[in-house]
Amino acid sequence: MKFFHISDLHIGLRLLNQDMSNDQRYILDKIVEEARVRKPDALVIAGDIYDKAIPSAEAVQLFDDFLNNIASAIPEAEIMMISGNHDSAARLNIYRGLLAKEHIHMIGLPPTHPEEHIEKVVLDDEFGKVNFWLLPFVKPSMVRLITMQDESDRAYSYDEAMHILMERENIDKTERNIFVSHQFYIPSGKSALEIERMDSEVVTVGNIDAINSDILEAFDYAALGHVHKPMKVGSELYRYSGTPIASSFSEAGQQKGIIEVEIREKGNVSTEVIPLKPLHEVKIIKGTLEDVLKERCDDYVSVILTDEDGSIDPSDANDRLKDAFSNILEIRRENIKKADYSGKISVKKALDPYELCCMFLSDPDEEQKELLSEVINTILEDER
Repeated sequence: MKFFHISDLHIGLRLLNQDMSNDQRYILDKIVEEARVRKPDALVIAGDIYDKAIPSAEAVQLFDDFLNNIASAIPEAEIMMISGNHDSAARLNIYRGLLAKEHIHMIGLPPTHPEEHIEKVVLDDEFGKVNFWLLPFVKPSMVRLITMQDESDRAYSYDEAMHILMERENIDKTERNIFVSHQFYIPSGKSALEIERMDSEVVTVGNIDAINSDILEAFDYAALGHVHKPMKVGSELYRYSGTPIASSFSEAGQQKGIIEVEIREKGNVSTEVIPLKPLHEVKIIKGTLEDVLKERCDDYVSVILTDEDGSIDPSDANDRLKDAFSNILEIRRENIKKADYSGKISVKKALDPYELCCMFLSDPDEEQKELLSEVINTILEDER
């Protein structure tokens, strides 16, 4: 049996206020093309279908087009997806039973009552059953009626709640089991601080949502979502597929792709990453104005200029940069001039407007940074 593992589509995302719908449609069409050629038996989407809990009509239409296209490309395949922390669990849970009859399993809500269990989809191949366990994003409060509280009335942590939730399933480890989950898993023996996170991710204060990866050991493969950088969780078979296209400049240079998983008899699982080339790359280009201009391209670009004070005219530089980069999203200036302490009087260079505002706001979040960048770039354009 062969299946595709993707996650974190974030349909409706804007990159520094740049509409990414054309780029997302392009990459979703590439996934459809790969499915048409490779004919997987199933498609797994491990959460964060949309970028917002209430997606725009355009975002919903884009995802609807993708589902129709993928169903036409692989009409015999099962399509399985779960909600992520960006999705509205209740909205994605609508028509759950009806869609399952059409081989589309859209699971928005985890089990919330003691009589409910994790959704299990059972497929068959020449070696027998393959069990797909579909668990949407879970907060301890969502499953409190199942986990309850201990005698001290202390609320359970993410890690404790997830362990209780999984233990009650009594998973038969002699069978082939695939886990689909959207949580922050960390390899045993590592701390959450050792895991590189992307600017586009929602990171909890103190990493309270971290879950020990020992939960995954009951499964032959774990198709994970939530972390945007493609990565493994202590094993070749416990993997985050990452976003199909870069969702922030911190993802610049990452190779995105589809994870194709092939499972044969028990214990025999292999993976292959199918590369995805975006319509536009996301790049950070740093250097002097003249060096940066040599990198002319149509990709989404964040430019960091290192020219010293007074060496370039801001309005002229902006004009030249926008001529060289049709999709430039950000222009920043880095102060590299050092103070002269040889006895001469020196004047300290003014901070970059973006950096100055960030200092004033005191550790702004990503939404504030995005708005700030947009305002500053608008002002620079008005000055020009």
